[in-house]
Amino acid sequence: MNVPVYNMQGAEVGSFAIDEQALGGRINPALIKQAYVCYHANLRQGSAKTKNRREVEGSTRKLYRQKGTGNARHGDKKANLFRGGGHGHSKKRTREDYRLDLPKKMRRKANRNALLAKLVDNEVRIIDTMMLPEPKTRAISDFLAALKVDRSALVAVAADNDNVRRSARNLDDVTVCNASQLTCFDMLNHRYLIIAREDLEAWLKGPSSQTGKDAKTNPMGRAPQNSTTEEAA
Repeated sequence: MNVPVYNMQGAEVGSFAIDEQALGGRINPALIKQAYVCYHANLRQGSAKTKNRREVEGSTRKLYRQKGTGNARHGDKKANLFRGGGHGHSKKRTREDYRLDLPKKMRRKANRNALLAKLVDNEVRIIDTMMLPEPKTRAISDFLAALKVDRSALVAVAADNDNVRRSARNLDDVTVCNASQLTCFDMLNHRYLIIAREDLEAWLKGPSSQTGKDAKTNPMGRAPQNSTTEEAA
């Protein structure tokens, strides 16, 4: 699959070849959904709390006399029947665990498969060099307009690309993330993905490319072991 490459002015300057088989070959909706639900559930803090009658702020005066009015018997207006009252069965601040687990290989396959889905739908914009001389929101706004990005966008930049990161963070419908930490959750929550060519190459060839047994036996990024230390031990 050949994907066009653009410059910062929105002009096409080349193409980038991506192996579809390395991204799963075909779109697997079930796997992508499973990973999306897992990422979404793991964002929950599980610390929801609501107030009961005792904790709601307000007057404790009895609304009207107990008998003779023909109305139901009520005390103060903090009952759960009234607007602004407390909850009948309030939630307490107890930590609930909503976390779901997904094997590393499945996560990585889902992330790469989500990228394939974005490529098939022509929703990925690859930039030859995404750099700015200074942080300026107007520059990123003009850049997105030149790319014809009219919906929500995920801008994936390198960790040291501070100017682009600071320029894009004030725009509505634009989210900035680390290019080495692309997930299907972030990609599917936005219409477009904007990423530099070298950052995409690094992601495709980095730890996310290990979707087999070597992801556990010989993971990328592992610190080299010191042979002298092992012998001494």
